[in-house]
Amino acid sequence: MFRSGLRRSLAIAIGALVLASCSEGSISAPTVPSAAASKGSQETPQLDAHSLTGAVTDALHLELRAVWWKKQYKDVIRVSKTIDQSGGTISIPETGLTVSFPAGAVTGPITITITSDQKYVAYKMEPTGTRFLKDVTVTTAIFGVPLRSQLYAVYIADDNVKLSGKVPALEIEPSTTIFSGLLPQAHVWIIRHFSHYMLASG
Repeated sequence: MFRSGLRRSLAIAIGALVLASCSEGSISAPTVPSAAASKGSQETPQLDAHSLTGAVTDALHLELRAVWWKKQYKDVIRVSKTIDQSGGTISIPETGLTVSFPAGAVTGPITITITSDQKYVAYKMEPTGTRFLKDVTVTTAIFGVPLRSQLYAVYIADDNVKLSGKVPALEIEPSTTIFSGLLPQAHVWIIRHFSHYMLASG
């Protein structure tokens, strides 16, 4: 129990360090869908109900709206890096994404490829189907965007699913939003397998 809590506290600390290394002007801040933003617009932003201490939530038949980039990217952004037993980090500076692999997450060298969606805050992570032996921490910077709806880190099974409108989700991952005052700075979540993930609002 103590080790599990320590791991998740470390994940939040990693997220904070990533934020310190990013500059506000270097990324395109996400925008919450207007349909979701219209609800509870006077509310003070709160931490995501699915905190890092929680478990993966079965979201079968649940439909959420993908958060989109304020400025769409002209080209697909894709990065690749080999991660081995010692762990490592892979990032997409343009979108403020960092994925941190602890030592022991994989049993041998594996080339990780992450592709960012051009319109939505969504990432295809490959090799699809890869499972990790330890929690992998994903951090997405969301500088200075007031939250009018709760954010969720969502696993999508179908890589070809359209992200416009309501998107069917299979899992809601343990996650939390990091704030500076009332403004969110990043969303941090934990994954144990690879496929397609998106940041979504209810």
